[in-house]
Amino acid sequence: MGHERCVRVGIVKAESLCVVFHSTYLLDGKPFIGEYTFTPSDQKRSFTSQSQDASFTLKDVTIGIGFHWERTEEQTFCGALELMPEEGMLRAVNVLPVETYLTSVISSEMSANASIELLKAHAVISRSWLLAMMTNTRTGKSFHEQLSANSIIRWYDSEAHRGFDVCADDHCQRYQGITRQTNPKVVEAIAATCGQVLTYEGKICDARFSKCCGGMTEVFESCWEPVRHPYLVAKPDPYCHTNDRRILSQVLNNYDQETTDFYRWTVRYTTDELSELIRRKSGIDFGRILSLVPLQRGPSDRIVTLQIVGEKRTVTVGKELEVRKWLSESHLYSSAFEVEKTSDGFTLHGKGWGHGVGLCQIGAAVMGEQDIPYQEILSFYYPGAELTRQW
Repeated sequence: MGHERCVRVGIVKAESLCVVFHSTYLLDGKPFIGEYTFTPSDQKRSFTSQSQDASFTLKDVTIGIGFHWERTEEQTFCGALELMPEEGMLRAVNVLPVETYLTSVISSEMSANASIELLKAHAVISRSWLLAMMTNTRTGKSFHEQLSANSIIRWYDSEAHRGFDVCADDHCQRYQGITRQTNPKVVEAIAATCGQVLTYEGKICDARFSKCCGGMTEVFESCWEPVRHPYLVAKPDPYCHTNDRRILSQVLNNYDQETTDFYRWTVRYTTDELSELIRRKSGIDFGRILSLVPLQRGPSDRIVTLQIVGEKRTVTVGKELEVRKWLSESHLYSSAFEVEKTSDGFTLHGKGWGHGVGLCQIGAAVMGEQDIPYQEILSFYYPGAELTRQW
């Protein structure tokens, strides 16, 4: 059995960063305590503390980048702080033990008031996903794309980060330090599953998850690279629909609860609105949009490729996240939608929130509320995967 690892989390990048050290941190033997504003320099600066209770606050941290709930927060972190130059700006990186990181992730990804079985299940999959990412070879790509004259196929993943393992936003896993670490059940769930991960044929699982699958989970290759993961399957999910605000509040933090119609949703555009939106989001002048034609769907009905027909151009776009980006000011809830052509535009009738691969957080919350053990929750969403211990 191995030793617990540390993780490097990229928090924020800005032209300058305001940091408040709540206890003494050291940089090359020089003490720092109180508030400081840092600007980029030519070298990395590492601030460490000998105190286990040491913490620091970063001001103006943007969360939900590119999504409809994007906003800035003041966030507090434990562990070490690194400041490094990145593209002429300054990047803040938090370095801390994996289990400490996960305690925050579970509180950031969902409410700390969730059932203990859901919290345990999420601790295992967040740990699994993290370690899988940390062992993958980094390519330095922010996205993958396949381009032709009339086709743009892109998918986004988490191997783009250099200088740190994962970022702190929805691109990887939400990590907001100790800002929301408020419930002792989270600490209990992390301790109860310490070092546990999902594996398949001896390899740590790439344990994906999303908010709401909409009634059917999706396969990995519909959303990312064309690689089959036998434990990420498409299957009906009878648990993922609930109107119980108490259960929803277990999964959705305050800003997530601003979204209430994610199981079944409708978006309407006039033709002029949609034509202008797609022109801005794609950078392509289609002229007036004439039709939206789904060419390929995954097993959950999520659109993998969509043909956009305009007066000037016809282009096929994919995969699911790129479709969502082009058809919304931020992101559509999902690509599982039907297109209705109306007299003055288009109506999209959709279901679910997110890519739908792996664990459905709403469904797992319902299962946890029914006292279904976390091992059974994991086996439902990741069939064939085994629960093993890394440390």
